[in-house]
Amino acid sequence: MAILSKIRDRSMFLILIVGMALFAFVLDPQSIQSFFSTSKINAIGNVNGEDIDREEFARQVEAYRSRSGANTTQMKAVKAVWNTMLSEQVFENQLEKAGVVVGEKDIWDAMIAIPEIQNSPLFKNELNLFDQEKLKEYVATIKADAEAGDNAAWMGWLETERNIKKNLQRQAYTTLVTAGLGTTLKEGERDYAYNSLKMDAQYVYVPYSSVPDSLITITKGDMQKYLKKNDALYKAEATRSLEFFKFEIVPSEADEAAVKSEVAAYIDDRDEYSNAAKSTITIPGLRNATDYEAFLQENKSDLSLDNAYKFKAQLPKVVADEIFDASTGEVVGPYKDAGYYKISKVVERRTLPDSVQSSHIIVPYAGATRSSSLKTKEAAKKTADSIYRLVRRSKKKFTQIADQINTDGTKGKGGDIGWIRKDQAFSPSFDKDFAAYIYMNKVGSVGVVETAFGYHVIRVEAQKNFQKAVKTVSYGRLIEASEATENTIFEEAETVASNLSDGTLLSELSATYNQQVLSAMNLKVLDEYVPSLGDQRSIVTWAFKEQTEVGDSKRFDVDVLGQRGYAVVVLTESTEGKGVSLSSDIIARVRPILVNQKKAALIKSKMEGASLEEIAQNNHTTIRKANAVTQARPLLSGVGNEPAVVGAMSAAAIGTMTGLIEGKKGVFVLSVDKREDPPALDNYDNYRNKLLGQLKSRTYQLNDVLKNSATVVDNRSRFF
Repeated sequence: MAILSKIRDRSMFLILIVGMALFAFVLDPQSIQSFFSTSKINAIGNVNGEDIDREEFARQVEAYRSRSGANTTQMKAVKAVWNTMLSEQVFENQLEKAGVVVGEKDIWDAMIAIPEIQNSPLFKNELNLFDQEKLKEYVATIKADAEAGDNAAWMGWLETERNIKKNLQRQAYTTLVTAGLGTTLKEGERDYAYNSLKMDAQYVYVPYSSVPDSLITITKGDMQKYLKKNDALYKAEATRSLEFFKFEIVPSEADEAAVKSEVAAYIDDRDEYSNAAKSTITIPGLRNATDYEAFLQENKSDLSLDNAYKFKAQLPKVVADEIFDASTGEVVGPYKDAGYYKISKVVERRTLPDSVQSSHIIVPYAGATRSSSLKTKEAAKKTADSIYRLVRRSKKKFTQIADQINTDGTKGKGGDIGWIRKDQAFSPSFDKDFAAYIYMNKVGSVGVVETAFGYHVIRVEAQKNFQKAVKTVSYGRLIEASEATENTIFEEAETVASNLSDGTLLSELSATYNQQVLSAMNLKVLDEYVPSLGDQRSIVTWAFKEQTEVGDSKRFDVDVLGQRGYAVVVLTESTEGKGVSLSSDIIARVRPILVNQKKAALIKSKMEGASLEEIAQNNHTTIRKANAVTQARPLLSGVGNEPAVVGAMSAAAIGTMTGLIEGKKGVFVLSVDKREDPPALDNYDNYRNKLLGQLKSRTYQLNDVLKNSATVVDNRSRFF
């Protein structure tokens, strides 16, 4: 009893313990640690000490994706919104320091200058002129609507005001910066000399390519020493590199054979027992079916009904000849096409043009697509019938009335729509009833057809390139992997993952599973694209987790362009954004530089001699000439762009051999024959103005400069 009493006394403690156990069951250790952390991060980032709110950031990401459409991934939206908010925060800091203020009148003046507002019928008076009072009335109305609960228009108006204010602030700040830029006449004079000073020289050139790469050894120490000296050029950024197998879930030969057999069973009638009729009934196959839409639906076809007439070239190549040779009512197949097994029945044959020219007179009605008409549908039909009676025998009257009442792009053209190809006419973007009329009727035919845009009086003007065409009905089933095949592929992926956890390498498993070892190098923390796998944010997130170490592996479910599968991934390399790490990316950038430096040292050791002639002879080469070279265009004939060499020409004494110069393509030694100074100018104002224009034109870089100079903390990878 004493024990039970103690349990009752400590019941709350026990509840807490049980709760903790449940948490431990559903959460991993990192989640529990995060749950109880007193330093949770609620900001997506920080700019110069100012937080960027996480919830506001998330709202803007969703709004961005909503505006941009389905093709915009979450990470693309995250990067776009981050750049925008970072830029705004940086500018806000600068605006505050600069004392830039934009008032309500500035915003209003900019608002009423917007062409869309100036030209809107909503804000025009009786004289068809823009009236500010009309705009003010509109603003008052949408504000009242917002107070009544309908705030969509008011929120849009406020967003427009905010955007205008931001643009005005940036323009004001940029103007201030631009006003502070300047150049001097002396700078103009130097620029004149830089562009106009011409030099002639002789030089000996030994290219780096003359030294075989096999003679050069670059050590890890060489690279680290170089990076230490040039750390500002190689900003460290954390990276991860992966190797992986990609297992695609594809149908086996047995799966394909099963689908083919299943589709073939729908050609002829079949007997099935009906529970409703309590007897065996005959179900028509495609050969004897007459209601084709019902046939496809009842038999669960993966293809919908297609009533289009097709020329031979538009049919699948594998059966085009067979279908054109088949008689009406005959069924062709099963055949494999575009990932389906199909059977096709020839239901009609015609001779059709491949292009038709037509004209129309359109009578829209209230509610029709892109219509501002107030006519009822019945009134529009009566008008169209009246027009038909007037124009059916007169091309001249047809043209006159079309130009008089049409409001689309055919106005002034007699209603001429132009030539429409058959594939265009019977595509989803063209009205099927309009297409059927112009293709199924002879030249000169006039008729009334209803479409989504209203009633059309149509005239068939011309037809060309008549060909034989067929209409077919096709039943099809998508060729998919069976459950057994999916299980087999899953088991293979799981077995590979298990072998990797035991220390086996992917390369050792490649032959066994007939898999190529694929790689993704130098992924960044906010990347989502993985080569050969597409957008796979979950893989990148796993690779950057603190507990994921080099050599760790994991199986992922992937979907690559609609193709499901698995990826078994191994983390092969990890570099952190502290200091400069020897990632494969940096090695690829630095190694060629060090190779050329070591080649230059070898070349220099052999470029001995008291004259250019002697140096050329000792290195089995010739003396080359450079004529009329300028620093603005430092090109050496047969060598390429060599700014360091041409720069040395501008400072070397005439007729004196220089020391050895390491260029971009090799080692040089030269002697300047002549420097032709340009004639002095009375005034260098034009050159000064040119430099000033170039300087001011670079204000577009202001945003990047401010961002690079800001203190930025980026927490995006913790949330996305």
